[in-house]
Amino acid sequence: MTKVYPNAANAKFAPAYEPEKLMLSGSDKEDATVLTVWKKSLLLNCNGFTVFDNKGNLVFRVDNYLAGHKGEIVLMDACGKPLLTIRRKRLSLGDNWMVHDGETAVNPRFCVRKNVSILNNNKCLAHVTSANNGKGESKNYDNKNAMLYQVEGSYGQRCCAVYDNRRRMVAEIKRKEAAVGGVALGVDVFRLIVQPEIDTSVAMAFVILLDQMYGTSSFSRRTI
Repeated sequence: MTKVYPNAANAKFAPAYEPEKLMLSGSDKEDATVLTVWKKSLLLNCNGFTVFDNKGNLVFRVDNYLAGHKGEIVLMDACGKPLLTIRRKRLSLGDNWMVHDGETAVNPRFCVRKNVSILNNNKCLAHVTSANNGKGESKNYDNKNAMLYQVEGSYGQRCCAVYDNRRRMVAEIKRKEAAVGGVALGVDVFRLIVQPEIDTSVAMAFVILLDQMYGTSSFSRRTI
């Protein structure tokens, strides 16, 4: 089995997947950032994510201690610096989350709400709205001024797209194939393709939120 190691002098971990050197085509623009997301923490006794670029460099990490604070997830850079903190909104109807810069707990950057419509013809998974719009709970999700992003597709199949309020695709989650042989890997390893119109950390926050809303792992259950 091929292995990829984080490109750091003191790397101690050995993720068992080779980050592919992608030939971008179709919706994968040449200026897109392509990341390999591994649904596993690099630390013992943790659940989370480890994210690499296409050269094998560690980009993001999520290390959620099993005994840690439930309902709060911190997205960090490769050095462990907190970039975004994702908190479940308490005492609210539905599955609602607030995303804050760094480790702050005030003035959330935006809000994400799971779509629960039974008439889900477009396979909408989640709505992203401004935190200043109706305190994070827009009453009219068809209002393009209120909506920042909409996530559609199937997270279980690792086939999702993020659209902005102009219906431009700004990020995608796709299944990943092994660099040798083209064999599809399991759902715990997939690609995150991010266009320049959106920050890569924000796109990764959407991945974390989709896993909370639609994932079935112990990580999802323990942090909700």
